[in-house]
Amino acid sequence: MNSAVAHPVATASGPVRVTSPAPRAVWRQLASADGNALASQTPTWLDCICATGPYEDASRLYEFEGGRRLVVPLARRRGWPARLVGEDSWPSDWGIGGPLVSPGTPDETEARVVFDDLARRPALLVGVRFGPGADPVWARAAPQSFRAEEHMTQVLDLDGGFGTVWDQRFRGRVRRAVRRAERSAIKVEVDRTGRLVPAFYDLYEQSMVRWARQQHEPLALARWRQTRSFPRRRLEAVADRFGESCAIYLAWCAGEPAAAIVVLRHGHHAKYWRGAMNRDLAHPVRANFLLHRLAVEDACEAGSRYYHLGDSRPGSSLAHFKDGFGAESRSTPAFRRERLPVSAADRRLRSAVKRLIHFEDA
Repeated sequence: MNSAVAHPVATASGPVRVTSPAPRAVWRQLASADGNALASQTPTWLDCICATGPYEDASRLYEFEGGRRLVVPLARRRGWPARLVGEDSWPSDWGIGGPLVSPGTPDETEARVVFDDLARRPALLVGVRFGPGADPVWARAAPQSFRAEEHMTQVLDLDGGFGTVWDQRFRGRVRRAVRRAERSAIKVEVDRTGRLVPAFYDLYEQSMVRWARQQHEPLALARWRQTRSFPRRRLEAVADRFGESCAIYLAWCAGEPAAAIVVLRHGHHAKYWRGAMNRDLAHPVRANFLLHRLAVEDACEAGSRYYHLGDSRPGSSLAHFKDGFGAESRSTPAFRRERLPVSAADRRLRSAVKRLIHFEDA
């Protein structure tokens, strides 16, 4: 863990004290007080990132003269010069980061102070992805040096409890699929200890084969890519550190694992994080519909106000699946400042690889 360094910053609105890394006690307090905070904005999430990859804590705490405190979660690659690495929330497919604020929401001047401080960082890249509950003040305050990237995530409102969600938000096709699953010989286990991590990851490896076929991608390349983006140790770390706040729902069919989902809970929010299945077993009995129905009911009973179903491409079959549960698309923008066009080069490389794969497949 890096030693925290604090220094005052003079701004037009008064002095601001900036501390990095952010003290964990303050960060946890803000994560508890901020009603928009997700599990992926907690220091526990950063611990998982650092435990399973070459990253270290680069978070920043801002203390304003009026008493407002704000933490920007950030991670950076350790062991490299600052000008050669990124400071991001989050790196490597770790999802939504974004500032935590208490009390209330920042005004535009405070948001601009944060962006100006991040713009001065020596890092090659600085990026912050905001959650669906982020105040519009951030988009207004973002300077031109930060390029906006639009992302959409789908969120189900749990207001009114599970009865209301089932009757008024689940589409008829989802209710029919759930009833079909309930009539089938499916057994569902819910694990909050990490015991089912091996079973989940076995299903995930089976899913890699299906994804490779869908993308016309060589299986060896698909396995290499997927295991790098989501290695088993990542799920083990999250299950271990989040404890009962990390639930694995596993559907058994004909005595074999058929489908599984991982759901994280923090404050008012339950988040579907990962899913995997044996399609031959799961699809005929609509196992995934039943798993999400149970996870949504559990979230309602736990007092959650929202069930996050994650990102999906508009118009895709995945987006259609999530829409069936009544999830609404919400903006979760990212803002990035780059000293060199790293992201553009990465996108071009990925596109070139895909074109090569499709050319060889033809």
